[in-house]
Amino acid sequence: MRLDKFVSNMGFGSRKEVKGLLKKGAIAVNGKPVKDSSFHVDEKNDEVTLFGEKIVYREFIYLMMHKPQGVISATEDNRDRTVIDLLEDEYRHFEPFPVGRLDKDTEGLLLITNDGKLTHELLSPKKEVPKMYFAHIEGVVTEDDSKRFAQGVTLDDGYFTKPGQLRILKSDEISEIELTITEGKFHQVKRMFEAVGKKVIYLKRMSMGPLKLDESLQLGEYRELTEEEIAML
Repeated sequence: MRLDKFVSNMGFGSRKEVKGLLKKGAIAVNGKPVKDSSFHVDEKNDEVTLFGEKIVYREFIYLMMHKPQGVISATEDNRDRTVIDLLEDEYRHFEPFPVGRLDKDTEGLLLITNDGKLTHELLSPKKEVPKMYFAHIEGVVTEDDSKRFAQGVTLDDGYFTKPGQLRILKSDEISEIELTITEGKFHQVKRMFEAVGKKVIYLKRMSMGPLKLDESLQLGEYRELTEEEIAML
């Protein structure tokens, strides 16, 4: 990789700014100052330093966010704040994107990465990656609803869903449930409950595949995945 691209990709300025640093002799490769921006480095084996500090090469980033309400799951939007707007510059320069979508009014686990291959694996319908949600439901949720969800329900557009596992935590005028599904159709959880005559009034995603929401993260906060979590994915 070109040296100026390497340093810029790791967040140390634009290509133009990096060329200025090179001219000053601030960047060294394996202990030797390099001023040629077109100099090529082996990003995994060469040691590149800026003012004596080693630059650690990273190709991918993996972030777990506790998405708040009012923020949309997109990379950019003309009207609303996006989940990418919540990130520090040190992560934004990697050009990450959310893995799948959570509705604007839905909270919970959102994975943000720039790893396209992993994203495809997690979102592919063939993989049937389970996603578990916690919800408050307006209306008394019954075992009959659980049985219907276990068989699949017909949505308002005629689509017949794959089976969902509905666990009733509290059955009352405002019920509390956990629902695990392996699809990600538009507004799917809300539409599944509409199919049985009930309304979702609060929705939070708790897990996606083996990844569980870190409850120590406050709404809007995020952290890098651990090596163990990345390995599980």
